Parts: sequence; C-alpha cells; structure tokens
Amino acid sequence: MNKTKRKIFETSMKLFAEKGYDATSVEEITSVVGVAKGTLYYHFSSKEEIFYFLIEEGMKLLQNSIVIKTTQKKSAIEKLKCVILIQLKIIYKYQDFLRIILSQIWGKEPRNLKCKEYVKQYLKIVEEIVEQGIKNGEIIESNAETIAIGIFSNTCVSLLYKMNKNYHVSLEEMYKELEDIIFKGLKK
Repeated sequence: MNKTKRKIFETSMKLFAEKGYDATSVEEITSVVGVAKGTLYYHFSSKEEIFYFLIEEGMKLLQNSIVIKTTQKKSAIEKLKCVILIQLKIIYKYQDFLRIILSQIWGKEPRNLKCKEYVKQYLKIVEEIVEQGIKNGEIIESNAETIAIGIFSNTCVSLLYKMNKNYHVSLEEMYKELEDIIFKGLKK
C-alpha cells in the first residue's frame, strides 16, 4: 500500500472510530489527509469501499495471526491461549479498528452485514479450536460457538474498558487475568 493510500486508510479508521461511519464525510477525510477528492477516488471509489477495505484488512490480520501462531501448538488449550494473547495485542494496537467493528456489527445495512460476516468467519476459527479441545478431552463438553464468542467478547470488552477508563494497561497482566478466568471453567 503506498503512502497516500495508507494515510487515507489510517485517517478513515480514526474518523470512523471517533465519529462513526455515517457522521464521517469524504470531505472530512480528504481535509484531514490533505489530499484532493480526486486523489481519494483514485485509491478508493467511495467511502464505503474504504470501510470495506478497512474491515477486510483488519480481520485478515487477526485471522492470519491466529492461524500462524496456533499451527505451532499441539493442544487446543495452548492454541486458545495464543488466541487470547493475539487478540489482546491486535486490539491494543488497533483500538480504532475494534471500535468500528463493535459499532457496525449491529443493523441491517450492507456494511453491518459485512462486519457480521467477517466476525463470524473469525469466530469459526476459534470455534474449531474449541471443538478440537472437546474432542480431545481437554475442554469440557459444551457449546463450542458460545465459548468462541465468550473468548472474543471477554478479551475485547475487558481491554476496551480498561483503555477507556485510562487504566494502566499491561497486556501481560490482562493476559494472565483472562487466562485464569477463561481456562478455569474450560479445562476438564
């Protein structure tokens, strides 16, 4: 991605997270980036295309990171520990991305449905790890989808809450807290 496209991408992410998708205009994006509308339209055909690109890139980063790190682990519990740590790191680094996802996952507009689709794809990866753990006897018999949702939501909400309250956030400490809470209930 060239420098201008990256700047449009990053500025849009910040504005969408702060103001919301609907309240952010193309004019505002171009003003903050310092480019003409034509330059923006050279890289993206519309504000909606910027949004879809942003969601796709963010979810790919999360999914690819999970797949790469978990393939090195044998047990489902170790894989899920990787999932939690990666989620924490990515959410911490890309807070605006997560705010956009969480704000846009509700509703019936095409962008809302796209967000839901990407989150479901991601959760399916986590769910498959949980199913592997249940099958191998590492994890209690339970609903794998609910556990995957629980891991994702506990990680996201815990970190966002602490960051929004301006608490000192130590990813190591958060990981340890979440690991204790989540795995006490899952292990056989």
